[in-house]
Amino acid sequence: MKTDIHPKVFDAKVTCASCGNTWVTTSTSKELRIDVCSNCHPFYTGESAKLLDVEGQVDRFYKKLSARQTYVEDQKAREESTNVNNRSVDDLGLTPRATEGLKRAGLLTIGQVVDKLAEGESAILAVSGFGQSALTAAKKKLRALEIELPEPPKVEKAEKPQKAASAPEAGEETTETVEASE
Repeated sequence: MKTDIHPKVFDAKVTCASCGNTWVTTSTSKELRIDVCSNCHPFYTGESAKLLDVEGQVDRFYKKLSARQTYVEDQKAREESTNVNNRSVDDLGLTPRATEGLKRAGLLTIGQVVDKLAEGESAILAVSGFGQSALTAAKKKLRALEIELPEPPKVEKAEKPQKAASAPEAGEETTETVEASE
């Protein structure tokens, strides 16, 4: 080995700043000060890590529990929002006069308006303050809310009576033309 190229080695006193533990080792310095040693580091002791893990498990449990409750509440809110039949007639965005007319007639929810439409357009037009323009606007909004509009009841129309006398064919004279010619 070459001489004078290696550093000098000392028996160094090592002191831990956290727990105050001391021991002797070999080093190029005469004294060493460290922040954490094997006596107080959580990785080596296992006690602090275990305590932190227990607290972490409890916190994770409550976090999962609160997340589940939030999820269930969100699902209920979505379900209620998709059930538009229970929404107020105010959500149709009709004129104040038409909305008040529906409320006075006892039609407070969209589902009740749809049921009234099932009876026929004349049934809902009979509501005081609710006219043809309000009916058109209500149908448009109901379609926008993806509500299937009921088919109005079919009213059978009376057939028109056919003419009893048909037009005279060429060459035939009717009594009216005969009388006129005399």
